[in-house]
Amino acid sequence: MFLLMSDFPFKLTALAAAISLLAAANAQAQQQTEADATIESIQVSGSWLGSGLQNSVKNFAGARTVVDKEDIAETGAANIGDVLRRIPGVQSTDNSGTAGSAISLNIGVRGLTGRYSPRSTVLLDGIPLAVAPYGQPQLSFAPVSLNNIESIDVVRGGGAVRYGPQNVGGIINFRSREIPTGEGISGDASVRYNDFGEGGSNRQYSAFVGGTAGNGLGVALMYSGMEGTEWRQGSDERVNDVALKFRYPLNEHSEVYGKVSYYDVLSRTPGGLTVAQYHADPFQNTRPTDFWSGDRHGVDVGYLNTISGTQEFEIKAYYNESFRQSALINAAKTQITWQPRNYEVLGIEPRYTRRFNGGGMTHDVTVGYRYLRERGDDNNYVQTVATGANGATTTFVNSTDAHAAYIDDRIAVGAWRITPGVRYEKISSTRDDLSGKASFSTDNNKALPSLNIAYLVNSALTVFTNYTTSFGAVQNTQLNSQTPTNPLKPEKARTTELGARWKTGSLSAEATLFRLKFDNQILQVPGVTPATFQNIGATKHDGIESAVDYTFDQAGALAGLNVYANWTYTRALQESGATAGLDVPFYSRNTDTVGARYKLAGWTFNLSTTHQSKQYADQANTVAEAANAGAGLIPGFRLWNANVAWKLKAYEIAAGVNNLADKRYYTRNIDGNLGRMAGAPRTAYLQLRLVY
Repeated sequence: MFLLMSDFPFKLTALAAAISLLAAANAQAQQQTEADATIESIQVSGSWLGSGLQNSVKNFAGARTVVDKEDIAETGAANIGDVLRRIPGVQSTDNSGTAGSAISLNIGVRGLTGRYSPRSTVLLDGIPLAVAPYGQPQLSFAPVSLNNIESIDVVRGGGAVRYGPQNVGGIINFRSREIPTGEGISGDASVRYNDFGEGGSNRQYSAFVGGTAGNGLGVALMYSGMEGTEWRQGSDERVNDVALKFRYPLNEHSEVYGKVSYYDVLSRTPGGLTVAQYHADPFQNTRPTDFWSGDRHGVDVGYLNTISGTQEFEIKAYYNESFRQSALINAAKTQITWQPRNYEVLGIEPRYTRRFNGGGMTHDVTVGYRYLRERGDDNNYVQTVATGANGATTTFVNSTDAHAAYIDDRIAVGAWRITPGVRYEKISSTRDDLSGKASFSTDNNKALPSLNIAYLVNSALTVFTNYTTSFGAVQNTQLNSQTPTNPLKPEKARTTELGARWKTGSLSAEATLFRLKFDNQILQVPGVTPATFQNIGATKHDGIESAVDYTFDQAGALAGLNVYANWTYTRALQESGATAGLDVPFYSRNTDTVGARYKLAGWTFNLSTTHQSKQYADQANTVAEAANAGAGLIPGFRLWNANVAWKLKAYEIAAGVNNLADKRYYTRNIDGNLGRMAGAPRTAYLQLRLVY
């Protein structure tokens, strides 16, 4: 069993009812015959999961959600976290020193830690977003902006073979805005003003222009920026995100494409508050010297050749340089710790797909390879506040060379889609302590098999199951603990899913049971100085994800109305040490989103609510709150949002209020800035968008 029925009888009853409705709908639908069945064409365009058979969401053999630009706009979201927390199984957990900041991304999937999103493979146009995907996968610096995104594709299961590492928490791909096709130049520009009610306000800007010439050359320039203050006092921020994309057809079946990008950010981070400080003023800033900043320069190029109707080849290469630093004051306010870090990443990924028929089956076999080269250094020094003097600098130089080869075969047999596959990883990492004259290294090899199965019951209903294996490499800062008696090994997880997806013109519905067993986790040993890591952690995650979306008939009395909802139950338990059997910290067992959208002529009205249940802040599941607010229960909360938009041909005006009831809620930070971190208060916004 995935779950204990005694834990949530009501939820299982609701799931059974949903499955019954799907079955009833299926009985009324015309059964798909073998003659009607169509094999999808080989095509990479629009499917970041790779080529081979075009992987539509409807037929994908795993839990997957795609949110496009129009849906993003109608949520009223101010940042990426606002969008992702509406996706089943995904939680936004700002339990870090950059909580509420634009600099980081804190996303947890299915009960895995959300602090800087270390358990998910996060991509931008299929390219790793982390400054060091193997050595430092944490997105304490996340160079991506909501206004430059065309869509967000979240694969929670079924995509482990082609992408990694750190894909135990799924794969999240941000797709940048598309180059316009057709004659002429088109574009748009927008400005949005956010008033947080407490703390301050900020402005968000975006601009986009592009087109395709008669010779097929397509170019697009996009910019997204932000400046101002968040809801905490002194939480000033500045963001600049610019990218230039191009695409050029070499002939009727091949093209080159690419992107040059630049991103920079400066964010002042107020830090956590004690219980007394929070009650006095939850939006105050007790750490005015703290900040995070960074920049990134990147380039990626690709070549795609659809050799024939049965063959396709693609190769892409990318290079980026990142700089990130933080300045964090200690609790006594006597010292500031500076941590400047530099990173370089070079990657190359060739891939070939071939279709052939045999034995009554159609095979799409894809073989691919990825080489990733990481180089960087992280530095640390302490500045004395009273004198301004800097102490000695500690420097570590890091390097990783990783090779990944994979093969999968998507087999079509009637209405069945069966995809076995395996990825093999070979990783060599070294960390040199220049100050301590020491060196630490590790070599790890892993074979990661998977099996995805989908059955296309009819044109509307797909049933799927899968088994995937995922892993997390030994990270740079963990290598210091590497000794002959403590040989750190990569973390490994096994995930199983069973689900169904229904899609017609007016109704979309899905339900997925999942189970995740995460063994061999690398955890810091409590009470040991200096920090020491061991392979001692194990957790078990299981639950249900569900979603439904219904648009009323345009000929009926409720024409123009769309209603939607999703609900997720997750149970993530520790399995090792003295806290075995207790909840994993910083996740909610229950989350849900419910909303309605009504369109009338050029007007759109939206009302929605999101909810998450209580969380624990430590492995011991402490309920009583400490005076410093570093431990204790985190209460659950529900937020309501509303917005209205008026769209004409050349412009759009939108206005809304997030957190309508001005609900006071918080999370906790447990690092050097520990304490309560206040969530956003009632926030009003006004946005103007021009299209040309």
